[in-house]
Amino acid sequence: MSSAQPQLYRQETDVSKSDIGTIDGEKGNYDHRETLKVPDTIAEMDEDTGGNVGIAEYERSKQMAEITPAQNKAILRRIDWFILPLFLMTQTLQYLDKTALNYAKVFGMEKAMGLHGQQFSTAASIFYVGYLVAQAPWAYLIGRFPAGRVLGVSTLIWGVCVITMVENKNYTHVLVSRFFLGVFESSVTPGLSLMTGFWYTREESPLRQTIWYSAIGWGGMIGALMAAGIQGLGDDPVPRWKLIFYILGAITIAWAFVLWFFLADGPSNAKWLKAEYRSLAVARVAKNGTGIKTTTFNVRQGLSALYDIKAWMLSLAMFGSSVPNGILTNFSGPIIKGLGFSTLNAALLDCAGRSLQVISLLIAGILATKFKNNRIIMVTIGNLICVLGSGLMAFLPYEKSYTWPRLIGFWLINCQSIGFTLGLVMISSNFGSYSKRSVTSTMVFICYCAGNAAGPSFVYENQAPQYPSAAQAMLGGYVGKTICHCILGAYMWYENKRRNRVYGEPDPVLAADNGMKGMTEIENIHFRYVL
Repeated sequence: MSSAQPQLYRQETDVSKSDIGTIDGEKGNYDHRETLKVPDTIAEMDEDTGGNVGIAEYERSKQMAEITPAQNKAILRRIDWFILPLFLMTQTLQYLDKTALNYAKVFGMEKAMGLHGQQFSTAASIFYVGYLVAQAPWAYLIGRFPAGRVLGVSTLIWGVCVITMVENKNYTHVLVSRFFLGVFESSVTPGLSLMTGFWYTREESPLRQTIWYSAIGWGGMIGALMAAGIQGLGDDPVPRWKLIFYILGAITIAWAFVLWFFLADGPSNAKWLKAEYRSLAVARVAKNGTGIKTTTFNVRQGLSALYDIKAWMLSLAMFGSSVPNGILTNFSGPIIKGLGFSTLNAALLDCAGRSLQVISLLIAGILATKFKNNRIIMVTIGNLICVLGSGLMAFLPYEKSYTWPRLIGFWLINCQSIGFTLGLVMISSNFGSYSKRSVTSTMVFICYCAGNAAGPSFVYENQAPQYPSAAQAMLGGYVGKTICHCILGAYMWYENKRRNRVYGEPDPVLAADNGMKGMTEIENIHFRYVL
């Protein structure tokens, strides 16, 4: 190994107060803060890292030659091959298991369990109550313990919840099952979003996150095709609605063991990376200036999310997108069928819409990766497409001649995932300190739960098959989401300009050092937002 110190990894043993900054962004006010010091030896770091995962590997990388383009490409390719399939499959199963109720309804589950009136909508909504209650503890557990083990346990238990759904005898049983399904599935999307920042640079994250989150499109297509295939079967010896839960539950339980044994906690302990590559892989993501994760929770940093406008705009935007999502997740089949299509054709047409979801996500991810600072632009375009789609559904006449325009509007709504996914990328890319990221994620997913729980309440059985209230609720949600994302983009643009004016051009090495020591993006004056 070369002893030369590359510019990117320049050693900074003592970080001066002028390099740290303050919560209010004013240099010189340090009454409440101690000077941070990087440990002098690897042994010292191993014994006392303040819970900052990967800092020893990061300091070790400073003793190495600068990472070459060939090494960077090899590391990224290996991470992609090991991490993306695990993330993609986990998210796909989570979506399929959550929406199994949608397909089971088509095959008579509602009648078999004696549900009537708004009971099915309530059963769909209570999933998000469990999700809301549990997702903050899961975010803490993923930080405190090996992430693969945490996700493996949660996946195993929710797989059991899916299978035992067939034993429900009445409305109360359904409510209990759906609540606990939400509790254990709540580890997935927030957890994978946080973990994306463990592995990828800010430039790489948009495409990777859109790839694994395209799972909801793939899951929708798989679910629609599964329903279409089951349509041709009889109800002997097993009712078709029960067969759905048996199949999905068994696959999920098997997948839990894959996560337990193969999902690494981060690049610093990925056994499928060579020891030299582990240090370089940590150095790659250290450039983000946000750190990787900490095993100890910093209360002060965590609570700082509560008075950060970025966190609130992301949270309110999430609520705006989740009201429509709560409707589509549980009623896409009945809505399409209500346009005059058979059960089989409704499933296939839903599948076509999901393909648009996957394509739009990947296009947005590619463009956000290829061109600098255009994520807010991609989000806004996706939001406006959804406004158009929901507007067609809300205001076109309910006449047969408008069936296909209304269906096209329904398909366009699938572009909502662009704003959802790139909004989550904002958390991993623009919030320093795992404690603050986890609290921000909790805020965002509380609004996700609230919106998804509220969505089905706009679907009134006496308005079938048009559901005008549902279409109007979707339109309102997308308009609100668009406004919040525009405010977020304007704030980050202004703040970058202000920081350059007050502090001068940022030093990428100090930004990385400060981030790896667990500083928030506000404390780290060398941090700049990615728009």
